[in-house]
Amino acid sequence: MTEQTRTAHTQTELPDIALSPDSADPALQPRLVVTDLDGSLLDHHSYDFSPAAPWLARLKQQGVPVIPVTSKTRAELISLREALGLTATPFVAENGAVIGLPPGWCHARLDRPGSGLDGVVVKHTGVDVGFIRARLNVWRKRLGVRFTRMSELDITQVMALTGLDEPRAKAARKREGSEPLIWEDDEAALANFRLALEGDGLTLTQGGRFWHVMGKASDKGSAVDWLIKRFTALRGRAPLSLGLGDGPNDISMLDAVDQAVVIKGCHDLTVTPTNTALYRTKETGPTGWAEGVAHWWGRDDRRLAAVLSQQPETA
Repeated sequence: MTEQTRTAHTQTELPDIALSPDSADPALQPRLVVTDLDGSLLDHHSYDFSPAAPWLARLKQQGVPVIPVTSKTRAELISLREALGLTATPFVAENGAVIGLPPGWCHARLDRPGSGLDGVVVKHTGVDVGFIRARLNVWRKRLGVRFTRMSELDITQVMALTGLDEPRAKAARKREGSEPLIWEDDEAALANFRLALEGDGLTLTQGGRFWHVMGKASDKGSAVDWLIKRFTALRGRAPLSLGLGDGPNDISMLDAVDQAVVIKGCHDLTVTPTNTALYRTKETGPTGWAEGVAHWWGRDDRRLAAVLSQQPETA
């Protein structure tokens, strides 16, 4: 593939809403959304996303990539990305342990063609799940702590804990670089367990339903930072980035973006990013998601529509 062909291919896959590369108007700057799924873009209980659908359609029309950044597995995301209309954008699975790149986000020299059902190039940023499970078994016995790994649960138990149907529950068990677990011990034991994992180069993060163990170098924030850099390399200009999430495992992602939204959670967990451009929603789930996007980009969206239609912006 020639450089000219490669450039044209990239522009087809990653349409740019910027009308002028030197424009200072934020409405015309390339934009990028990174979002948690469960409890954020998806309802915590029903997994419905219809309240966010109008914004998803609007962002897609304007060429703004919406990137799922989730604790879900790559297997879970195959059908879910299609349902959400996000098959042309990358994804981050297992809290940062897996990054998936569709063709338009691939570098001609650095990325091999994707294989498998989802057709994406997969980058593993952490350690193999087999190592994680082996070390969890060692520390459970050595420290005498109590927890249950997801891989130790049967399908009916996973279905009961997550509300997923059987096919999606099976997909949730197909881990590549992380292991969810249910913590069944006290806070003191948790602190000792966390220290032991750090000695193995592993880290522990809390999600909405499970604790997640993964490689220390893998988190949502690191994956998002990598994707922003890839976007900039492909497009020649850094995007205005917006992140949305509802859980403690989203904090690093929310601190890696220009503008952040903490969606009101269906839990009592503390979510405290240090990002100064931070908005907390009044609504939960996808309704809160739409509220957060509108807070930061609602006015820019109206101004962009006015520019594109060559009509003066109305108040």
